[in-house]
Amino acid sequence: MSVAFGAALFASEVMAEIADAARQAQVVVLGEQHDNPDHHARQAAWVADIQPAALVFEMLTPPQAANAAFDWTDQAELDAAIGWSNSAWPSFDMYFPIFAAAPDATIFGAGVLRETLREKLQDPIAEQPEAARFGLDRPADPEEQAAREASQAVAHCGALPEDVLPMMVDAQRIRDMALADAALRALAQTGGPVVVITGNGHARTDWGMPALMQVAAPEVTVFSLGQGESGSAVNGGFSLTLDAPAPARGDPCAAFTQ
Repeated sequence: MSVAFGAALFASEVMAEIADAARQAQVVVLGEQHDNPDHHARQAAWVADIQPAALVFEMLTPPQAANAAFDWTDQAELDAAIGWSNSAWPSFDMYFPIFAAAPDATIFGAGVLRETLREKLQDPIAEQPEAARFGLDRPADPEEQAAREASQAVAHCGALPEDVLPMMVDAQRIRDMALADAALRALAQTGGPVVVITGNGHARTDWGMPALMQVAAPEVTVFSLGQGESGSAVNGGFSLTLDAPAPARGDPCAAFTQ
């Protein structure tokens, strides 16, 4: 199957970007801004080059991913099977080329349903069944906690009450844990390599899912890509950061002021 590239990216340019360390890693985490088509074009090109045995998507729940386990032939067929266009994620037009770049890869879902997340947030994160495995049974570093709460405040345009921010951080950590668990399960089941498709925040090596993987399985080699826009820095640590044009978009805070 062919891979479609954004106007600002060309296959030869992307091939030159891929570090040898990424090609040699067991798990490659590809960050993104969810609504940036060039970020997804780059992800598709990397996947086409790496040809992973497994693809892990933040955007799919495990049942959705299980529905992808058949010989789909086109975008519409896969979309119908996994219900992408019925979700809140950006257009499947941007994401389908990632699937098409490695059609034989086993698909894993790391998405956490809102209902499940609400249930998990009823208890301290340290009491989650998998917390000790990923080092989340210990109190968070105060500086990291403060930075993560500040990041959540900015992401929600200052519209959240301060007492809600710790819960938002816990929700992010639970999603990090789900991503790390799915990646390790994918590696164990397929032998790798594994490519993870997720937002930049989860791809951070300093406190995202790669950091949790380092605790749970320090022997696993992980490469993480962060993707910026139009020269803006990507917050956090990554193995590599790359840039792409920012798409035209409205005021991201408009929804919080209506």
